[in-house]
Amino acid sequence: MDLGIAGKTALILGGSRGLARSAAEHLAAAGVRVAINGRDQQAGQAAAEALGNGAIFVQGDVSQPGVLEAVIAETERECGRVSILLTNAGGPPPGRFTEHGIDVWRRALEVNMLSAVEAAQRVLPAMLEDGFGRIVNITSFAVKEPYPNMALANSVRAGLTGAMATLAREVVDRGVTVNNVLPGLMATGALDRVIRARAARDGLSETEVVAAMEKSVPAGRLGRAEDFGPLCAFLCSRHAGYITGQNIAVDGGLTRSLL
Repeated sequence: MDLGIAGKTALILGGSRGLARSAAEHLAAAGVRVAINGRDQQAGQAAAEALGNGAIFVQGDVSQPGVLEAVIAETERECGRVSILLTNAGGPPPGRFTEHGIDVWRRALEVNMLSAVEAAQRVLPAMLEDGFGRIVNITSFAVKEPYPNMALANSVRAGLTGAMATLAREVVDRGVTVNNVLPGLMATGALDRVIRARAARDGLSETEVVAAMEKSVPAGRLGRAEDFGPLCAFLCSRHAGYITGQNIAVDGGLTRSLL
């Protein structure tokens, strides 16, 4: 399928690995010029070279003051105005509500909510002027069904969901859509941290924790990055112009909620 976005520029935050990397691959295959952001220069540069189609890597921790502005400026200088924004950040540390001090809560808000809000605010003017824009946020299935031992993720991901739901209704009549894609239990580095924490908490081996997770998924396995990227790319396409304000789970049937 021709996604109708060849020649557009996409900025992908946290895009050098995992789920966002898969989205970058599918966007590049659709002819999109991709700018990958991340903290690891070596991994990011390798990812950009593998993507081809003029992809670049822009290093920086966008949760730090001033970094996001510089990342967007370099992207625009090298690739043109950003028409597609995909936000992604590694999940906050696992743990129960009472196990984290308030400074850890603030850091989770900065990394997992406010960096995405700021990114959207900065790219929106050009999208609105052009009459076309796509914002896709990688959040978590936990916004539909809170997950045990993940108090920070359950909370800050829900906050981002509310912010983006509001934005989606404010800009759709001007050609900009805003959607969230919710990974379930995906075999990525982020899940590895959850596996280690649960093994330590419950006195189990990591193999036993993984087996229990797989059993909890109706599909019978953990998700893979290649399960995720195609949906992100479609939501960025011209075909998805009437889809906005949605939270779409890619979770093998894990989430039990009706909506």
